[in-house]
Amino acid sequence: MENFNFHVTTDIRFGKDRLTELPEVMNQFGKKVLLVYGGGSIKKMGLYDKVMEQLQANGNQVFELAGVEPNPRVETVRKGAEICRQEGIDVLLAVGGGSTIDCAKVVAAATLYEGDAWEMVLHRRKFQGPALPLVTILTLAATGSEMNNAAVISNLTTNQKLGVGSPSMLPKVSFLDPENTFSVSKYQTAAGSADILSHLMENYFKQTEGTDVQDSVSEGLMRSVINNCPIALKYPDDYDARANLMWASTLALNGLTAGGKHGSWSCHPMEHELSAFYDITHGIGLAILTPRWMEYALNDETAAKFARYAWNVWDVEERVPMLAARIGIQKTYDYFKSCGIPMTLPEVGINEEKFDIMAKQAVDHNAIKTDAYVPMDVSDVKGIFEACLTESSFV
Repeated sequence: MENFNFHVTTDIRFGKDRLTELPEVMNQFGKKVLLVYGGGSIKKMGLYDKVMEQLQANGNQVFELAGVEPNPRVETVRKGAEICRQEGIDVLLAVGGGSTIDCAKVVAAATLYEGDAWEMVLHRRKFQGPALPLVTILTLAATGSEMNNAAVISNLTTNQKLGVGSPSMLPKVSFLDPENTFSVSKYQTAAGSADILSHLMENYFKQTEGTDVQDSVSEGLMRSVINNCPIALKYPDDYDARANLMWASTLALNGLTAGGKHGSWSCHPMEHELSAFYDITHGIGLAILTPRWMEYALNDETAAKFARYAWNVWDVEERVPMLAARIGIQKTYDYFKSCGIPMTLPEVGINEEKFDIMAKQAVDHNAIKTDAYVPMDVSDVKGIFEACLTESSFV
């Protein structure tokens, strides 16, 4: 296990009926608020009215950045930053899922950045600038953005989808009420669960050894997601199922399972290219890619780790490591499919036309050629894309 820091200061307000605490929270930061949200679902579910009632009663002056895209775009970030500068915004309030929160994070930083917002994104993890304070109200269990300092922004002009982050982007306070996820569709519930599982897997399959604590936590969280997603799909208003998915999402990407482990993620860099070129749902792309990446990464040296995954996450009884590993990969694939996720790229409108450029950008924009669990070059990435064109079997 390597040296690491773990210092996550987000104040989590988890559970039902916590919005009465919103005025006290907002008063810590100021009266001028930029309310950030997506396509209007928060209005349909009545959450918008509840939030506005609290803010207006508190004397907050509210400005709005509405219509944040599922893959938030740099143009929206620029628009939000301009509002913040013109109106002297004190604090941002993001109400929505990971895309809305990601957009708000980058708006908060871009407001105080002297250059263009995309120039700031290109700094990636090297960006260390300040940001306005951010409060979040989560409505979708998926990205964990409510308790980490990272964000992903798309530039459709350049077909780039890149991550950026700094300590200043960490939300100050996050409200996590599982009831706010009751209205999430089956498709988005499944996609969000796939995203949570992918975050856990990306940190689980890394080069560093001797991380039994982190890996055991990841295994437990994976089992929780696997158990609770089908319940939420069948009974959308099951509070405990939604609560467990929401808390698993937060813990999956707040640094708890990543500390002390070195290496680049593998599936996310590939999926970001799918989203950048085709604007597909992030979790769906990850579900399609993950089992094919697992098959690529499985070899004599990695079989033991994949077997541990099969034994501890899927209760596979086969004791021969290589065979157990393959069964675990098959169970992963079958699980995603049972949740209603399309498991080939043509089902989401993607063919081989842009595989070459997407594979090249995945390698160019990330460290997967050197630091991934099993390193990948352009031809390897293209091969994984090609494997996603048809249904697969791993045993």
